[in-house]
Amino acid sequence: MRHQRVIVTHYGGPDALRVVEEECPEPRSGEVRVRVLAAGVAMPDVMAREGVHPETPAVPYTPGWDLVGVVDRLGPGTSGFEPGQVVTAMPIHGAYAQYVCLPQGDLVPVPAGLDPAEVVSLVLNYITAWQMLHHSAKVREGQRVLFHGASGGVGTALLQLGRLAGLEMYGTCSARGAQAVTDLGGTPIDYRSQDIVAEIRRLTGDGVDAVFDPFGGEHLWQSRGALRRGGRVVGYGTTTSLRSEGLGAGRSGRRNRFHGMPRFAMYIAGGWLLPGRKRIVPYSIQTLRRVKPDLFRQDLLALLDLLRQGKIKPLVAARFPLAQARQAQELLAEGGVVGKIVLMCEASGPAEPITAQP
Repeated sequence: MRHQRVIVTHYGGPDALRVVEEECPEPRSGEVRVRVLAAGVAMPDVMAREGVHPETPAVPYTPGWDLVGVVDRLGPGTSGFEPGQVVTAMPIHGAYAQYVCLPQGDLVPVPAGLDPAEVVSLVLNYITAWQMLHHSAKVREGQRVLFHGASGGVGTALLQLGRLAGLEMYGTCSARGAQAVTDLGGTPIDYRSQDIVAEIRRLTGDGVDAVFDPFGGEHLWQSRGALRRGGRVVGYGTTTSLRSEGLGAGRSGRRNRFHGMPRFAMYIAGGWLLPGRKRIVPYSIQTLRRVKPDLFRQDLLALLDLLRQGKIKPLVAARFPLAQARQAQELLAEGGVVGKIVLMCEASGPAEPITAQP
C-alpha cells in the first residue's frame, strides 16, 4: 500500500516543501501505525523549514508537530490499542503524512465523536497555554494577564482557558484580530498603533500579574514593563531572535536545543536581580514533555475532557488537504490568522475558506 507525505528538501522558503508518494511505513516492535486524519500547521514548522528552530531535523524530513489519526496496524509486542481507535500525539516532526509509525507510549486515546481538526488544535496550542497558565504562571482567579499574539493559535487557547480560570485578560493583536479577542473575553490592544505598556498602565493602573510572550529577545524586557510588582513574564518562544538571523547567518539547520539560551538566561537573571520582583521564566513544551511525559499526558487528557464537555472550542482558521501544505504554511507565515490552520490528510479537494477572519 502506498501513501503520501510531505518532505522538506532543503532549508529555505515554501518551495522547499514537496509531496512524495511511497510505500507505507511498517510498524516495528512497540510501534503503532496511525492513519492520519489531521495534522496541525504551526510556526515551529515554518521555522524548522527555514532551518532556524531549535528542533530542526536534518533534511530531508517530514514536518508536523501534532496529529490526530486512527490506529491502523500494531507492531510486534504492542498492546493497549486496537485498530480503528482514534488517537492523538505530538511527534514534533513527521505528522504531514497519510500514515506514520509512532511508539505506543506517545499515543493518547481520543473520546469518540470529536472533530479531528479541533482535537489536533489541543495538542500543541492548548497544552502550551494550559501548562503556562497553571504550571509556569500559576494563575489565580481574578488576576490580570496580558497575552501577546492573542488572536493566534496559542493566543486564542490562552483566552479560552483564561476565561475558564476567571482571569482579567488583555491581548495584543492587529486591528483585524480585535473582534476575536473581544469575543473570547479579552480586551484587545493594537500593537501597531498603541504603546502596549502605556496602554496596560492606563487600563489597569499598576500593570498585570503575568505576561505571556512568544517573541523572545528584547521583547521579553518590554513585556516585563507591563508587570505589576511580583508579576512574571512567561517566555515561550524565540520567534523574533531566531528568525531575525535568517539562513544567511550560517545556521546549518541542525537541531540545537540550547540556541538562544545565553540571552534568555541574561533576562532571567535580570528579573531576579532588579527591584520589583518581576520575574522572567522560560517555557518549552518539548522540554517539559521529555522531562515529565506523564504530566503532558495528564494535561492533554484534561483538555480532551474540556473539549468533550463543550467548555472549550478551538478556532480552526482553515482546513487544507495534505497536498496543499505549502499554501497552508504560506498563509500562516503571512500573519494575522485567527486560530489554527489544519491539514486534513485524507482530503483531496480544494482548501476550505478561512472560517475565522483575522
